[in-house]
Amino acid sequence: MQKIRNSIVVFLLLVTSAVFAQKKEVVSNYINTYKDIAVAEMKRTGVPAAITLAQGIHESGAGNSKLVLESNNHFGIKCKSNWTGESVKHDDDAKAECFRKYPASEQSYKDHSNFLKNGQRYASLFELDPTDYKGWANGLKKAGYATNPKYPEVLIKLIEDYNLQDFTFLALKNELVIKEAIAKNEQSATNETIPAKISVQKENVINYPSGQFKINDTKVVFVKKGTSFLSIAKQYEVDLSKIFEFNEISRSEITENDQSIYLQRKRKTGNNDFHIVQPGENLFSIAQQEAIRLESLRELNWLNEEDKPAVGERLNLKSKSPSMPKLAVKENYSLVPAVKNQGSN
Repeated sequence: MQKIRNSIVVFLLLVTSAVFAQKKEVVSNYINTYKDIAVAEMKRTGVPAAITLAQGIHESGAGNSKLVLESNNHFGIKCKSNWTGESVKHDDDAKAECFRKYPASEQSYKDHSNFLKNGQRYASLFELDPTDYKGWANGLKKAGYATNPKYPEVLIKLIEDYNLQDFTFLALKNELVIKEAIAKNEQSATNETIPAKISVQKENVINYPSGQFKINDTKVVFVKKGTSFLSIAKQYEVDLSKIFEFNEISRSEITENDQSIYLQRKRKTGNNDFHIVQPGENLFSIAQQEAIRLESLRELNWLNEEDKPAVGERLNLKSKSPSMPKLAVKENYSLVPAVKNQGSN
């Protein structure tokens, strides 16, 4: 009898584990499908991408709810008096309530962003730091978005379990700009002079949180210029030599710039499918942004150590690129100080 009981327990554990794994895969697929829309909507309206994705996962059953399948309505937005589009009937608080129907999921995401941005009762949320996902989650409940008393906890758990904060950080990244680089280059050519290599001021205004957080499921902190590497190692209990190894940089006493410092080894693949090269970026800065090992980034894109991809080129972060990206013309390339690669696979 005891053997039978043990067998039943083992069977139930296996079934539970399989169901959990299946659910996690469904949620991950949903995130991969809609993350770009959430990032774009954050740039357009300011609604944090992490919050949008968490709400979408929860309210749509990760894209599998009847309402989504019938109407592409991921956020359960009802018709209201001002809705002039198509609709469907769905049982919710009452029988056969009117819900908005969208031609595609993207319209549902846009309508959700507009709903929050233009709703007076949600105005206070936009005064919060967009990285304050706990404040946003609690603020939504306080503003009456949902009746479930556990609604904030549900969103917070989804954000933390699936690293949705990564997409908020991604949306906050401002493009690096080349200040009059092209104009200067053209002017030099007109004056029949040989243009010198252009050195450009980087303007990176990512709003990183204080303390330890994660990018691509990798622990990282953002520190100011002049921070002691030894103090970072002591504070986060990481061997000093590992700090340099994890970040693929040469040994030094202090940080030369405001920068991200990884506290564990970066991943062999990125969290995003690809990265579009921006002005002022090089392979090292991209590897740091995406929390991917520099050598892996090169290998995935057929690049050698001296190669510099051109601005606007697409670099693969998860799978091998079918071809090598176009390379920058050295005279026009925006140079960033070289960093010796001390990383290991």
